Amino acid sequence: MPAHRPRIVPASVHGELVEALAQLHVELELPGAFSADVEGDARRAADGVPIAPAAAAVDDLRDVDFLTIDPEGATDLDQALHLERTPTGAVLHYAIADVPAFVEPGGAVDAEARLRGQTLYAADGRIPLHPVVLSEDAASLLPDRDRRAFVWRFVLDEGARPLETTLRRATIRSRAQWTYVDAQAAVAGGTAPPTFHALEWFGGQRLAREAERGGASLNVPETRIVADDGGYRLERDAPLPIEDWNAQVSLLTGMAAADIMLRGGVGILRTMPAADPDDIAAFRAQTAALGIPWKDDVSYGDYLRGLDRTSPAALAILDAAAGLFRGAGYAAFDGAPPSDPAQAAIGAPYAHTTAPLRRLVDRWSLVVCEALANGRAVPRWARESLPTLPKIMGRSDGLASRLAGATLDRVEAALLSGREGREFEAVVLGARNGGVRVQLTDPPVTAKVAAVDLPAGTTVRLRLRSVDIATGSVELVPP
Repeated sequence: MPAHRPRIVPASVHGELVEALAQLHVELELPGAFSADVEGDARRAADGVPIAPAAAAVDDLRDVDFLTIDPEGATDLDQALHLERTPTGAVLHYAIADVPAFVEPGGAVDAEARLRGQTLYAADGRIPLHPVVLSEDAASLLPDRDRRAFVWRFVLDEGARPLETTLRRATIRSRAQWTYVDAQAAVAGGTAPPTFHALEWFGGQRLAREAERGGASLNVPETRIVADDGGYRLERDAPLPIEDWNAQVSLLTGMAAADIMLRGGVGILRTMPAADPDDIAAFRAQTAALGIPWKDDVSYGDYLRGLDRTSPAALAILDAAAGLFRGAGYAAFDGAPPSDPAQAAIGAPYAHTTAPLRRLVDRWSLVVCEALANGRAVPRWARESLPTLPKIMGRSDGLASRLAGATLDRVEAALLSGREGREFEAVVLGARNGGVRVQLTDPPVTAKVAAVDLPAGTTVRLRLRSVDIATGSVELVPP
């Protein structure tokens, strides 16, 4: 889908938006600065944890040409990869930041991380899971620096299926930090390093494997709030192909982690039940009503992958599809596995394990998997605390969702401020609580319109009656 032109919040309401965002921190009781005890423990770990392979008693993989790919400006780098094609497939090295090396179980950093659960992202800055001396420095896989990592090694066949999987702790050294935009341009221009060219092959093969197992990647255009020269702007565009390829590396690793834990009889999975049959029937009927019927002989994932995502009908279908799978959660186990271990949207058991700088549960997944993969007992602290994680992560996920939604509402309201009385073109996404949910064509604002009954996929003109930046409310009415 072509990118929408970025829309900038007017300078005249910047102060009001800043105040509204600050108030949101109070309303949601978001974490503040780390205490002196936490910062002190983090600094001591940053200074004292051995990095050299011999001192740390880990493998030396500094000769592997790892690279990182992240959004522009990222400094908390969880993952680095190296992918090399072979005559029979490929070998993938995937390094994940060794956060457990820097966080003492039961210490001040650990206790605070369990309170936070994950890094929170707001328009006015992120609220990190760990002090920045760790998350953006000592534990981050920054380029041209020796760093501790858990390294997954996959021997892949020609279909990018794993034939052999190992997991070891090591010292690595990333050669370069790439943004998605620069990496995609390098691939298109033929100047990319071999890893990125191999990643294109890998992504295509793994998407084919996803289709085979019945998984689905929505890859819907994402609305992003971007800080811009002291203000904010809103951007909405589809993910770049290299983002999808890179996401498949994380998915493969998460499925491998789930397999190790299920075979080892201990761990924590990211689960999601299958969609309810009645919901599937309703979704299928909606696709027919929108003129793009989901045929019986086409899988759910193949149907979504085949949509023309630039059409109003496709936008409405994707909005409905995003709500088809619900009930994602975490299932910890020690002994008998969960009765339904699958993540239905992925089409396989899956575990979060690739973002330990930003998500608490990944630290446990890495420690458990590394022990099981190498025939050792799972550390007692990790095993005993597994049952506490689903509640911690559920609470944290809820807070992150409320923050993201409320932040976007306030930035969208600020973006429309001063345009009261103007008319906008919009696409109806679907019915919502006595009204409809719409997405404006430009700027890419999503809002609810009360007391309107129009079918999904309809293009309509609406008049902006009022906005309230403090609450993030936008009132749109028929002209």
